[in-house]
Amino acid sequence: MEIDVIMPQMGESVVEGVITKWLVREGDAVTEDQPLCEISTDKVDTEIPSPAAGVITRIVAPEGQTLPIGALLAVIGEPGAAARPAAAAPPPPKPAPTPEPQPAAKSSAAPRADAVAKPAATPAEAETAGAPRRYSPVVIRMAEEHRIDLAGVPGTGIGGRVTKRDVERYLESLRPANQRGAAPAGNGAATAVASSRPLTPPSAAPPSVAPPPIAPAASAVFKPPVYQPREGDVVEPFTRRRKLIAEHMVFSKTHSPHVPTVAEVDLTRVAALRDARKAEFAAREGFALTLLPFAAMATIRALKEFPRMNASVVGDSLVIRKEINLGIAMDAEEGLLVPVIRRAEEMSVTGLAREIERLRRKVQEKTIAADDLAGGSFTLSNPGREGNLYGFAIINQPQVGILRMGEVKKRPVVIEVEGADAIAIRTMMYLALSYDHRVIDGVLGNRFLYRTARILEAADFEL
Repeated sequence: MEIDVIMPQMGESVVEGVITKWLVREGDAVTEDQPLCEISTDKVDTEIPSPAAGVITRIVAPEGQTLPIGALLAVIGEPGAAARPAAAAPPPPKPAPTPEPQPAAKSSAAPRADAVAKPAATPAEAETAGAPRRYSPVVIRMAEEHRIDLAGVPGTGIGGRVTKRDVERYLESLRPANQRGAAPAGNGAATAVASSRPLTPPSAAPPSVAPPPIAPAASAVFKPPVYQPREGDVVEPFTRRRKLIAEHMVFSKTHSPHVPTVAEVDLTRVAALRDARKAEFAAREGFALTLLPFAAMATIRALKEFPRMNASVVGDSLVIRKEINLGIAMDAEEGLLVPVIRRAEEMSVTGLAREIERLRRKVQEKTIAADDLAGGSFTLSNPGREGNLYGFAIINQPQVGILRMGEVKKRPVVIEVEGADAIAIRTMMYLALSYDHRVIDGVLGNRFLYRTARILEAADFEL
């Protein structure tokens, strides 16, 4: 009996991963839960454990290969089984002897259809023959953005599957064709088949009729000028995680119409509560009490009152989440991570503080797991206290909103004392909300932000 090792699901927004290192070889005996390989995604680097004890009979995915969720990585056989090489495709049939050239027949009858020779199917084609091709969400999105027909894209993945790199190579091969000319605007049939038409070799003679001018919509994609590094410059290549973070941020900005709004919050009362309890808290818990758990509690209470903000966009629907799984943005060495506090609505301020500290330590020690980053329904970001007046964060897809805390600073403000205006020194902060205008209107977004600010100002919290 053999057991397949597959690429696991590692968060709702993670669709693929890259094999960075194999920790075992074919023929090695492994135990259950023993790490087999290291993989990297845009969210986290982690190890794939063995699902059972046995012998690695076959390693399917080589190091450096990017694979979608559910792809086959390796095969484990029963203890004592011998390693076997990857299953080879059956040898292609020997081509029929090439007939001697014959003079053209004088008959004008068309050749029979069954007399036309067809090339032998490749192993990938043979494996997928008769079944519809399947594509990962990343590939589908790229095809929609560039308006290409995936049926014309050759796949190099497992079973001939089209990967992200295959689409990138295909787009690169199309670029010279776009520069030579394009079908006139409005010719839908020509546009639909353009991606599956073979390219004209550079040595081919130009057509006798000049191509029509390129319509503005079909012009080449703008490319910024490339900066050439000079002496003294430091070239820092993007890590894989940084590339994928950039890709997801661009996706969020181009698909969700972000609306930013900001509120001024008087934190004088909550700051006084924290100062009064921080010594006792630190002695009991072993870490400092910050303002972040109070902001998290205010956010959770406001989400209870406005559950539509605690939602995810799924296709053409809005899914209003029952549980409040609050993501807390945290800085990491290779980029921002957003670990999730699950069922945050059931926690006290102290419980939130403990969970934030636990996740912070896991990020710092690089032990954060994919499960810690999955399932968020709303996100709170606290970039720090140094010079951060306020700013607007990018929504963490598929959520519909994100709150960003600004710098906490004492400054003079006008307040009302016994019916008269007065100037007082207060502890102030700006709280900024970014929301998805596809599903959240301005009234709801403003009311949610206003309520969060008022809950913070009231400082009605139990530790």
